[in-house]
Amino acid sequence: MDKDVSEPRVVVGVDGSPSSYAALRWAVRYAGLVGGVVDAVAVWELPGLYGWSAPAVDMDIDEDETRQHMGQELTEVLGADEAGSVRTHVVHGNPADVLLRAAEGAEAVVLGSRGRGGFARALLGSVSQHVSQHAHCPVVIVRTEKQ
Repeated sequence: MDKDVSEPRVVVGVDGSPSSYAALRWAVRYAGLVGGVVDAVAVWELPGLYGWSAPAVDMDIDEDETRQHMGQELTEVLGADEAGSVRTHVVHGNPADVLLRAAEGAEAVVLGSRGRGGFARALLGSVSQHVSQHAHCPVVIVRTEKQ
């Protein structure tokens, strides 16, 4: 990720959840107000691979196909014009750690209040909570309208 740009960077975590789409829309509006760029970060991990009891799993993840799918999702959420201005990043790793690294030097990091997993009644997802506690830039947590 290019962290040495002259304009402010707004990092947003995107995981396909309604909450992350609300965060994406917020990040684009905010970046427009501050004259910044948006780095949309999608993180994938295979949780069973960590530790000594990792099962044999096919790790053949097609990152180009995933990036293309992400681009289609951004177009559906934002429209073609706005989606074209968003820089997309598909990264393997722990979501909270990847987002914290991506947010280094950013104007802000924007996250949905809940991702794809977790409990429906939880106010914050585990990734949002971890990032909000450890980021070195402002953190914006966006809720969807009906939660």
